[in-house]
Amino acid sequence: MKKLIALMVVALGLASPLVASDPSPLRTLMTSDESRGWEGVGRLNIGAGGLCTGALIADNLVLTAGHCMFDKTTRERVRPEDIQFLAGWRNGRASAYRGVRRAVVHPGFEFAGNDKAARVVNDLAVLELDQPIRKNSVRPFAVHSRPRKGAEVGVVSYARDRADSPALQEMCKVLARQSGALVMSCSVDFGSSGAPVFVVQDGTPAIVSVISAKAMVRDIPVSLGTNLETPLAELLKMLADGDGVFTRSQTVSRPPVSTFGTGAAGPGGAKFLRP
Repeated sequence: MKKLIALMVVALGLASPLVASDPSPLRTLMTSDESRGWEGVGRLNIGAGGLCTGALIADNLVLTAGHCMFDKTTRERVRPEDIQFLAGWRNGRASAYRGVRRAVVHPGFEFAGNDKAARVVNDLAVLELDQPIRKNSVRPFAVHSRPRKGAEVGVVSYARDRADSPALQEMCKVLARQSGALVMSCSVDFGSSGAPVFVVQDGTPAIVSVISAKAMVRDIPVSLGTNLETPLAELLKMLADGDGVFTRSQTVSRPPVSTFGTGAAGPGGAKFLRP
């Protein structure tokens, strides 16, 4: 993806009505009634203190951001056995606790690449759980093609300052679609990496993107999401072909709780932060 930042500035400049429209506020999902239907979104505990968000797309597969699979200090891949998925984590309890058997990151993603804007395009990973989650209350989400510019979307995410319960932003907007990435008005923060971006059709949410980064363009806070269509199909094929195999010796019961945040500065006057 070339000159994404410049394209973002142009797109936002031409889309002033969208920028001016305020997204809905974040709503913390504290109770079982509030979180009903969103239990397939979970918190990812990664390594010694990492925090990301992930979402079920099958009873044994979790979709998240590719950069969540790397240690920010060593830049090395995190081992699958050091990752835990806490489905529907809320107020100290999860609807299901699972370890990770395999993790595949899109081969086009470069964690240490110099072009941080270009990293957004393939910033995607799929985790295979050590056991499927088969509970009526925890259901996988369908995946749809990316929405058009101006479409209303929503995000369910955890973050550094709200790691104990997910938050829902029911309405934000797609400000631009640029070279495989979505530029959105959704509010994200550290820990929101990998959070699913939803559209709701006939009352049913479906995932259309994954949060990769937050950015400032002309003092306007935006979030950046990864395109799912081709990258996700490639990741699922990698799993089917047996890439990234790792066998756990035992399953996970109640993993430790942790919080985490990372940051990076991007070129060209727009500041990119890994949420």
